[in-house]
Parts: sequence; structure tokens; C-alpha cells
Amino acid sequence: MNKPTRLLYVFPEPLPLRKARALQVINTVAALADQGLAIDLAYVPVAGISDPFACCGLRCPENVRLVPLSRGLPFPLAFLRTHSNRLFIWRLGRWLNAEARLGNGPQLAFARHVKLAAAMLRRFPRLPLIYEAHEIFSQPAPKLFAQEKSVIEKSAALVAITQGLADALNRYFGLNRDFAIVPSATALPAEPGSKDWTQIGQEIVYAGSFFAWKGVDDLIAATQWLPECRIVVIGGDEQGIARLRTLLPASGARVEFVGHLSPHEVGVRLARACIAILPNRAGSVSAFTSPLKLFEYMAAGCAVVVSDLPVLREVLDEHEASWFTPGDAQSLAGAVRALVDDPLRAKAMGERLSIKAHDFTWAARATRLLDVVNIEVARQRHATNPGHAVPEDGAG
Repeated sequence: MNKPTRLLYVFPEPLPLRKARALQVINTVAALADQGLAIDLAYVPVAGISDPFACCGLRCPENVRLVPLSRGLPFPLAFLRTHSNRLFIWRLGRWLNAEARLGNGPQLAFARHVKLAAAMLRRFPRLPLIYEAHEIFSQPAPKLFAQEKSVIEKSAALVAITQGLADALNRYFGLNRDFAIVPSATALPAEPGSKDWTQIGQEIVYAGSFFAWKGVDDLIAATQWLPECRIVVIGGDEQGIARLRTLLPASGARVEFVGHLSPHEVGVRLARACIAILPNRAGSVSAFTSPLKLFEYMAAGCAVVVSDLPVLREVLDEHEASWFTPGDAQSLAGAVRALVDDPLRAKAMGERLSIKAHDFTWAARATRLLDVVNIEVARQRHATNPGHAVPEDGAG
């Protein structure tokens, strides 16, 4: 019996981590394992936590091997608390060599960090790499241009979270690579939510971080035109919440800041929410984003108020969101008002989105990625056995 394909998934950051990317990594790895792929998850461990899956409410699959690798200096210099990806890569190389001697090494690798991907292509040229792009890292950091271009050119296969990002990468680097388009995803709620659509104006929510490109400042400004509404803001730290409080208009919607919540607690809030807001500004990361929160909103059956950005139009059509002009607080308020004044439309929208969310589950994401993995494995076999057929619709 043939061994299952073994994939090395490399994440050179601590797990668990209170970032959307860490949630995506854990859920993606779990979903790929559920489809039969054997995975080595190389990551930076957190003291006192042996299973990073447990912190996301998941069980570490039996076909996932945890490969914790420190970025710090070895004893007796560990007290210096120096962190370096070079140390991480060095330890990864030692681990790969040991596995190769045992005949149990991975057939290919997967990475989403451009500097890590570049280092892996240099250090482990015989290990085919699948690179998952989430933005153009060298736009704000031109010194990375040659490095990032090399990753796009030399990776065995490429994944992008949106078509807009794939097109932008090819334009920016003057290339013509094929990308598999694999957006972010979500878990479906175990039970349907309980929403009181007669109180729609009192059940409005934003969930996410407070980075400028997220547009939370525009949401706060929009509250002046929504005096009968109540908006719950989930996320941020004490400093960020304090700053937003200073921006609240003298009158308008009642805004409640609840701070950071666990994924389960966010799900409970979304189950009650009638309207969920995604206020991203144009430009920056928003030009390429595939927001986890959008898919969580959809799965919860919320009607959504969404910035009119091309990458978000890749997911939602004209009638599946209340669209507004990015960066325009009054337009945002108008989009909220359009749903508050028409609860039947909002309810129908939420019901439609809850069905559409089935196309954006972690299992659906894993299926798309598994296609990329299988095509690359087939290419490897073809390289050693030219008679082996390779699928024609592969990425890369």
C-alpha cells in the first residue's frame, strides 16, 4: 500500500497566536489532514502549550506530526531572548536531514511567509515548494523586490487568496505564472443562530482588528448618522479601544466595545447579530484581502455591509451585500440604514449568505489546496517516470 503524500507546512511564528493567520493555518492543516494528507507542521512553540490545535477548540489529527522549532539561541544563551528566522531555518534543516535518513521526509513543502519561502528555496532546492501569497510584501518594502520575485518565479506551485492578488503579482513582477485561487474560509456553526429581525437596528456588529486599513475609524464616524442603532465592536486592546472612544461623535448610535473574544464567544455574538460590517478602506492590504470575518459573518447568517472593493466582489454579488464607498463614513451609514429600514431584505440576505458559506468552509478550502498538492506530486512522478500523466489544469 502506498504511503500518503507527506506535506511540510512551515509557519515560523508562535502557535497559538492571536492573529487571523494563525487561525487560518491551524484550521487549514486540520482540514487537509481530514482529507488524508500526512502533514508535518513546523512552528515556533509557546511555553506550556504542547498542542496548538487545542487552543482553537480542535483535536490534533493523528496524521499531523508537530515539529516545534525554536527561533531562539540555544542554552546557555537562551536568556538573551534573541529571535531569528535563520535559527528556525537551521533547526528545520537539521530536522529534514534526520527525517531523510529515516526515509520519512516530506515530498513537498508549503509556506506563506515570503522571507521564509526564499530561504527554503535556497537551502532546500530539492524540496518542491508551494507558496501561498497573501499580499505583495515588497510594495511597502522595495528591498524585498528581488527576493519576492524569486519566490514567485521559482516556487513549484503558487496559491493566491484572491484573483486580484494573483493578477497584481504577475503585473508587479512582469511574470505570467498560474495561481490556484484559494480564498479564506470559516467553520459552519453547529446550530442555527437566533436572530430577532424586528430588532435589527439593535443587533449590529463589527468583529476584527483596529488596523487603519480595516476602516474601523470610518465605522465610528458613521455612527453619527445612526442615532437609533446599537453597534457592538469586537476586538482590539485597551489602548485601541480608548483611542476609538475619543473619536465617538457627540451623538449617534450607541457603541459597545467588548474587546478581544475567543472564537467561540465571537460565534455566540454573531449568532445573535442581524447586521455585520466589513468597513475596509481601499488600497494597502485591502486590495488583496480575503477576510476570515466575511466568511464568519456569512456562516452566521448575518446581512452584511461591505466596502465596495473588487476583491470582495469576487465573493459577493450585487444583491448579497449592502455596498458602500470605501472610506466614506456617510456612505457606510447609508448602507447600514438601507438594511435597518428593510428587515425583510436583510433577513433574506442573511439566509442566502448562510447557504453560500458552504462553499467557503475549511473543508472546501482544503479540497482546493489538495488539488494543488496532488498536481505537484503528479509532476514529481512524471519527472522520474515520464510515462506518468500530469493533470493539465494545474497551478504553477
